[in-house]
Amino acid sequence: MGIDGACGAGKSTFARELLAVISATGRPAVLVNSDGFHHVRERRYQGRESTRGYYEDAYDFESLADMVLRPLGPGGTREYAVRVHDLASDNVVDEWAIAPRHAIVIFDATFIQRRPPRAIDDVIYLHADEQAAMARGIARDAAAMGGSDSARAAYNARYMAACRIYLAEQNPRGRASIVINHTDPAAPVVERTTDRQSVFGE
Repeated sequence: MGIDGACGAGKSTFARELLAVISATGRPAVLVNSDGFHHVRERRYQGRESTRGYYEDAYDFESLADMVLRPLGPGGTREYAVRVHDLASDNVVDEWAIAPRHAIVIFDATFIQRRPPRAIDDVIYLHADEQAAMARGIARDAAAMGGSDSARAAYNARYMAACRIYLAEQNPRGRASIVINHTDPAAPVVERTTDRQSVFGE
């Protein structure tokens, strides 16, 4: 289960809430933190315009597919990478775990539908008003980015700007199997559900 949405849409919060709901039913579930699947800083910022660089090189979706989704899929070993990168130190890491049988895997990341791994069964897209999402993102990241003004500038030039490219090029809201209006995380509203066969053709 992929959780998609623009920066600040509330993906991580929603993923944790979904994990709790699923676990309460007795079904095992695994939450994979997207912060552990970034490319190293050198690649994320390699000699290109910052907005496009973030859009194309932020996440290591290849490692996600090869080291998480395939081993947790049908016939897999159930041994999966918890993370391959430490965002704070920018170090490559090698951390593994074994998932319970029949576990549901939840992964949240922006741009997940740009090149979706075939092992993803469903994608929930969290739609949020851009201003509301940006305000949440700035509030969350201000301390790490040197204050609200610096965070706002980064979102305008890189993060939210890259999300606009994603929305224009990939139509993630239209392609997702489930769409939830998440402008107010305290009152999410299901906008649409779609048979996953029509989304991924599998």
